[in-house]
Amino acid sequence: MKQPEVISNALLTDATIYLATDIHFSPGSNECHIYFRINGYRWFYKKIPRNQYQSLLSYYKFRSGMDIAENRLPQDGTLSLQVEENTYFLRLSTLPLKDTESLAIRVLPEQYEPNIEELFVFPSQAKQLMKWLKVSSGIILFTGPTGSGKSSTMYALLKQATKEYGFQSITLEDPIEQSVDKILQVQVNEKSGFDYDVGLKAALRHDPDIIMVGEIRDEKTAKFAIRAALTGHLVLSTLHARDTFGTLSRLKQMGIPPSDLRESIIGIVAQQLVELSPTHKGNGLTSRSAIAELLSGQALERAIEGISPINHEDFLSLDRIRRRAHAEGIVQYSSNKKAKSQHTSDIFKSDG
Repeated sequence: MKQPEVISNALLTDATIYLATDIHFSPGSNECHIYFRINGYRWFYKKIPRNQYQSLLSYYKFRSGMDIAENRLPQDGTLSLQVEENTYFLRLSTLPLKDTESLAIRVLPEQYEPNIEELFVFPSQAKQLMKWLKVSSGIILFTGPTGSGKSSTMYALLKQATKEYGFQSITLEDPIEQSVDKILQVQVNEKSGFDYDVGLKAALRHDPDIIMVGEIRDEKTAKFAIRAALTGHLVLSTLHARDTFGTLSRLKQMGIPPSDLRESIIGIVAQQLVELSPTHKGNGLTSRSAIAELLSGQALERAIEGISPINHEDFLSLDRIRRRAHAEGIVQYSSNKKAKSQHTSDIFKSDG
């Protein structure tokens, strides 16, 4: 049987060649199916024997700092991968099953540091976000599905703000997804009691201009992040919601009063990744770019009062932005979600 390191090297090398953003391991009773996430779609890569997967799982857990003996609780870990001249950051996550664990790996290129305008289909949206950064205090919130580029956008904003304005920036993350020069990055560890709330309190003592909170997960963190924004700090964070209007509903459910929302929120971003048309492929590292629903100004004020912004003249929904991008020939619009990406080969089969 091949050594786990040999299997891992071949697997991860293929993942980087095909520009996979995620690797999924789906173990069965006798074998494990491996899938790559490419351009947002899940593709079958190969299958390996169950015992080979168990060895590979133990190898990854050991290398990424997880507890090998723990198989009843979810775990997270990180490690770096060198492929030729490129370095990749891997974020690993296990999930307990009936008699084993599944494994998911997020693949992030460390050298990929695009300008904020390169991340968006419409650079005007990126410029709007940069304008929001000029506000001395308040909170900018990002929402969108997993893998929609929220973290990449926040990183790009922090880098730009540090470069242009010399801001003191501190991030609180679980885990740290990218190493960024000139930014203080703090690893949250909830198991040891160092949660986002504790991290926020400590970060405020370092006189930050910007604080990035990886995710607002609960009422306590939400209230502290809003309080930080109300006391003279600029806060960036993510929150799980369906859209910009839904983000306000979630915050209200967490006990944030409308008066605090009105005083603290600079803007809300609901982000999605769309596949670019062949004539608009960018830097070759990705064939997808972001579109965003931006909620601010009068539309935001009315939304806080409970009035949907959908009909407000200054508000462009994700659906309207997507249609515009398609009309201008920038993005592909296909009803066949199983259409093959140009980065896949005949050995792959789409799994939807």
